[in-house]
Amino acid sequence: MKPIEYLNKYEYIENDVIYLKLNEFNIGDEVVIPYYYYNIHRKSDNVIVGKISIRIGHNYHSYYNGNIGYEIFPVFRGNNYSYIASNLALKVAKEYKMKYLILSCEASNIPSNKTITKMGALLIEKVTPPSDYFGYHKEMKEYNIYKLIL
Repeated sequence: MKPIEYLNKYEYIENDVIYLKLNEFNIGDEVVIPYYYYNIHRKSDNVIVGKISIRIGHNYHSYYNGNIGYEIFPVFRGNNYSYIASNLALKVAKEYKMKYLILSCEASNIPSNKTITKMGALLIEKVTPPSDYFGYHKEMKEYNIYKLIL
């Protein structure tokens, strides 16, 4: 994969509820695609409520890993922060002219499945990631793989 250009205009992305502040930009390698990694801050008090990454491009591993990964800290769950942050991260993907995103999560992760479908993604398949996927481990569960057209 050819290197992508870093876009400093995406060091900070906001709406009325939250803002994303860049922690790291990684150019990727032959396995990990380039990504922007953010802290998710609640605007009302600047508290960090979680983290999110937006991964640019597609490869074999990103099919199982997905283009967006987020974590909302337990005390802040149930406030739609993952949905709101994911929609903000779409700005980065669109800037890189991505036509679609692959979104994945464990099939048993009901909140993440709801967030992904709320974004408008459609289920492609349920699959247990193969052993040659870089994130594979013996206890891997079945994943839902979705496609979101941008």
